[in-house]
Amino acid sequence: MTWYEAGMLMLGGILALMMTGMPVAIAFFTVNIVGALVFMGGIVGIDQFIANATDAVTSFTLVPLPLFLLMGELFFHTGLAMRVFDALDKCMGGIRARLSYLTVGGGTLFAALSGSSMANTAMLGSLMVPEMTKRGYKPHMITGPIISTGGLAMIIPPSTLAVLLGSLARIDVGALLIAGLLPGLLLALMYVALIRLQVAIDPKAAPGYDAEPAGLATILRALAVDVLPMGFVIFCVIGLILLGWATPTESAAFGALSVLILAAAYRRLSWEALVKSLRGSLAVTVMMLMIIVGSTTFSQILAFSGASSGVISWATGFELNPYLVLLAMLLLLVVMGMFMDQLSMMMLTLPVFMPLIQIMGFDPIWFGVVMLLALELSLATPPFGLLLFIMVGVGPKGTTLGQVARAAAPYIACTLLLILLLTAFPQIALWLPDAMR
Repeated sequence: MTWYEAGMLMLGGILALMMTGMPVAIAFFTVNIVGALVFMGGIVGIDQFIANATDAVTSFTLVPLPLFLLMGELFFHTGLAMRVFDALDKCMGGIRARLSYLTVGGGTLFAALSGSSMANTAMLGSLMVPEMTKRGYKPHMITGPIISTGGLAMIIPPSTLAVLLGSLARIDVGALLIAGLLPGLLLALMYVALIRLQVAIDPKAAPGYDAEPAGLATILRALAVDVLPMGFVIFCVIGLILLGWATPTESAAFGALSVLILAAAYRRLSWEALVKSLRGSLAVTVMMLMIIVGSTTFSQILAFSGASSGVISWATGFELNPYLVLLAMLLLLVVMGMFMDQLSMMMLTLPVFMPLIQIMGFDPIWFGVVMLLALELSLATPPFGLLLFIMVGVGPKGTTLGQVARAAAPYIACTLLLILLLTAFPQIALWLPDAMR
């Protein structure tokens, strides 16, 4: 069987099963069994498939995944997130578009404390939509900042998707996590500038209203009591890695422990919150690990069949400019994001992308950050961007998918601009990892 026939069998089989509505993990398992029988010698291939499953889920680099998920769940269910938003709200006063700015500021901070884009978007929607609707904000000033800031959790550490990407692509997980910090903060600043521009063009988009100004003492107390202690969590997750005192796994454990300590200190730690957090993180972890098992074997079968090497030889045979190849990769991710979830996209593309990146001479950590941005972008691309559906669910009554997509468009442009900046100035992403080394 030629390499393109093998590729069509494997990739075509995955896509066909997904289109029937079959869960991603089951689709990968089904195609892997067929691939093992066809390309790896029948029953011997099935034995290898089982051995691969054990190796895939016992990788030490995956340990931060459930810990980061648990940290975010605890932060949400114990009510610490609400305290942060209330404190930041007191600092804003009565400035126009105050709640849009608060969405970006609070959402960025929550991204650094949760690691989950879906949790970030759902929380921002449930907290901010009712108040913004009541204040007369136009729909695009409500949904745009929420859906864009929700996606920041994909790049700002601790990002669970960055942990998965680093593990699957054999990239230093700690360096990849840290590399996303500056680009993530820069993207948040772009969102703030965009909101300011939108309000300048259409002042009625975010009507001004009288807000009772908080005194300096009240503001300082709110920051000291409700925001500054969150710096302890951020230090445990990011600071310990930057200082070289802890690995990503150890920092994830310290991060989860720090949220438990803060929740207990605020007297918000209860059995109910703990059980809900454990259940939520367990459900997502099991789902991700099942997909990883399927994806790891899928990559090995692609390599064994010759499909991976065939695609790489075909792509490099054109002698294109490396940046044109990079552009083609990013466009492929955006198009795939219209129809499938980010985990599936990573698992289908990484077996081909990573060898190409090495041949083209790009830094793997830099490419990891760019790929995370492209994956974040795909979360908001219609018709099936996951955050679009979450936003429709938590948005104002009558919100349609088209309205959410139009509101997200200017923020998507900000992400594209950041990718261009990273391409022109790679040190934006690489400076912190280099300093860490």
